[in-house]
Amino acid sequence: MENWTMGLWQACVIQEEVGMQCKDFESFLGLPAELRVSRVLMFLSNGLGLLGLLVSGFGLDCLRIGETQWDVKKRLLILGGILFWTAGVTALVPVSWVAHVTVQEFWDERIPEIVPRWEFGEALFIGWFAGFSLLLGGCLLNWAACGTQAPLASGRYAVAEMQTQCAYLENGTAHPSA
Repeated sequence: MENWTMGLWQACVIQEEVGMQCKDFESFLGLPAELRVSRVLMFLSNGLGLLGLLVSGFGLDCLRIGETQWDVKKRLLILGGILFWTAGVTALVPVSWVAHVTVQEFWDERIPEIVPRWEFGEALFIGWFAGFSLLLGGCLLNWAACGTQAPLASGRYAVAEMQTQCAYLENGTAHPSA
């Protein structure tokens, strides 16, 4: 039994007796259109995901840079979420496109039975999982950024307030007015 899988970078044959043998594609321009476009979209997805990670990292509350500028941090989180969402879409489009072409060619009756039929490879499922994870991460990041109404107290103000309350508790009073 043989399984033929074709990815964005190589084609593989999996045989029971021999194992897996893969061959890289020789030429970018010699590839079918869906593989050329899919490669470009996957590179774009990786770049957008990395940019979204960096932008949203600067918008986190735990980062002390710009801690007084809540509006800027909120905008960075929203931009990071949009970049993650866009990276997810640009990952799902090529993966689904290649899967669609694979299914159509598998069931094409014009192709003789002697020609090997391509199957889904592991990378296709990993691509779907990664794309949906990026979509979910972008949605959660935007939901968290838009769901927070007021800025949280920064670390030094919270500590100063706690020290003031502790001083009143040590004196035996519960309120500063007593």
